[in-house]
Amino acid sequence: MRVRVFVWICLMACFLMTASAFAQRGAADPLTGTWTGDWGPTPNDRNNVTVQLKWDGKALTGTVNPGPNAVALQKSTFNSKSGAVHMEADAKAPGGRTVHYLIDGKVDRNTMTGSWNHDNRNGDFKITKN
Repeated sequence: MRVRVFVWICLMACFLMTASAFAQRGAADPLTGTWTGDWGPTPNDRNNVTVQLKWDGKALTGTVNPGPNAVALQKSTFNSKSGAVHMEADAKAPGGRTVHYLIDGKVDRNTMTGSWNHDNRNGDFKITKN
C-alpha cells in the first residue's frame, strides 16, 4: 500500500513539472530571436535581411544584418496587445552619408510585415522568425 501511494505521488509530481514546463514554453515572447526575409521599394527590387531582436517585456533592442556592417536599432518599441512594432536605425550609405530609417511593422505569429522609409524612398518588408 505504501509503495502504491509513493508511486502515485511521484507520478503526480512528474505530471505537475511537465505541465509547468509547457506553460512556460507557451509564454515565450513573440520577438526575441533571429528573423530573416527581404525588404525593398518594389516587388522586383529586394534586399535580403537578417534581424536579431530581443524583447524583455518592456524594451525592444536589436541589430540589422549582424556582422562587421551591423546596424543597431534605436527607438524601438513593441505593443504586445496589437503586435505593432516601431524601429529606427541609422545606416551608412555609400559615400559615408548617414541614412535614418523609420520602420513600422506588425507581428502575426512568426511573421513580421510592414513598411520602411528614409529621405524620399520607401517600401515594404517581410521577415520570418527562425
